[in-house]
Amino acid sequence: MNAIIEQYGYKRNILASNLALNKKFHFAVFLPQYENLEYWKSQIAGIEKAAVEFHKFGIVLDYFFYDFNEVSFKESVKKVLEFDCDGLLFAPIFYEESVRFLKEYEKKNIPIVMIDSNIDSNNKHAYVGQDAFQSGYLAGRLSSFAVKNERQILIFKITREIESTSVYLQRIDGFYSFFKDHDELTNFKFSEITIKDSGIDQLNLEMFSGINSVFVPNSRAYIVARFLEQNSIKGVRIIGYDLLKENIEYLNKGVIDFLINQRPEEQGYMGIAHLYKKLVLQEAVENTHYIPLEIILKENYFPAKKTV
Repeated sequence: MNAIIEQYGYKRNILASNLALNKKFHFAVFLPQYENLEYWKSQIAGIEKAAVEFHKFGIVLDYFFYDFNEVSFKESVKKVLEFDCDGLLFAPIFYEESVRFLKEYEKKNIPIVMIDSNIDSNNKHAYVGQDAFQSGYLAGRLSSFAVKNERQILIFKITREIESTSVYLQRIDGFYSFFKDHDELTNFKFSEITIKDSGIDQLNLEMFSGINSVFVPNSRAYIVARFLEQNSIKGVRIIGYDLLKENIEYLNKGVIDFLINQRPEEQGYMGIAHLYKKLVLQEAVENTHYIPLEIILKENYFPAKKTV
């Protein structure tokens, strides 16, 4: 019998065995609250699509949501650590707290997939999302296109009240690295401004005095675009992230020039698909799934068709 198995490469039908045993696979989904947050709603849509698709193979999702503050995050951490499951899908918004959580969770020896932010430098866990450094590098290239005269670039960081994710810092690092790698671009000068979400009424004309380009390293480019439109400031190149409705509105108006789309729905779907392949099908899967860097302009935008 063993000789026959070796010769013909017989492999036990894992799916059939699981179905016969009515085996369930519980995946914990640990994400920020998504109400009123378009980006995270899209992540959930992708996750739910995967849940429906893989439900017949015994996949069950259990959600743990946290508000955008560290107290809520820590409370949810306790629940996730106590929950018995087969795999974890996790969005590590708070960097230091997330590192501590992962260190503790690793003791369970359960597969972990991170989406949106990759805080695992050793590649121990799976990651689905964009290469944040490369996306910032791309934004730098977009800033330099068709520019010969001197340019003042403003990096505008609009953060939530408490937000320690490393993603936008990696994007800024990538942005500067483009210009370091192209030292012939001596006509570019840089400045930075950081404001909290609650302080967006603090925007003033002086901030944009002499500015030719603005790089917003997260999904809040529309806040800058709205201010510039309200004050009839034209000719400023704006580069930001994500196909939020408000970003699309200003893209179509020609106020925002470029949006780098992270395809959040695809991230959510692929995160669950990774756990499905690894745990249910017992396949060897790559740990890093980079989402392509998609540049959206007014001319090539259309409501994205679901390709997942």
